[in-house]
Amino acid sequence: MGASGWDYSVPYQEDLGAAFEGLRRRVFEQRDYHWGPGDAWLPEEEREPWPESEEELWAHELVQHDGTHSILDIFRLIGPDDEPEIGTVKPVTEEEALHVLGARKLTRADVPRFEEFDHWRWYGRCAVLHDQRGEPREIYFWGYSGD
Repeated sequence: MGASGWDYSVPYQEDLGAAFEGLRRRVFEQRDYHWGPGDAWLPEEEREPWPESEEELWAHELVQHDGTHSILDIFRLIGPDDEPEIGTVKPVTEEEALHVLGARKLTRADVPRFEEFDHWRWYGRCAVLHDQRGEPREIYFWGYSGD
């Protein structure tokens, strides 16, 4: 299928880990991911039903190879000082935001420039977005999946 980018926004909460897990759960439950074995391009009689669990999803060989092209390809939130690994999402710190974009508190207007942050396939980033008064309002997750 090739590589693809994904992005999501969730309401701000102090616990980034809870926001990440809640987002993953929502994406799975809403089937907001690529499920190749059930894709519409297949004849209906060849389509496989959507998985009932993430374990069932990841047991499929096609998914293991191609991923889901979604946040489901990311399994763990790491700390801002940790080295990124495949399947992790790393938060943008205020210091990194200042260095890369020239602002400590990012806003929705900064999102088009997020390509300037370090990123690789099978790796995600997240950033807290603030309103005009500097109050946190949402958490933005983005990344790239696929081969």
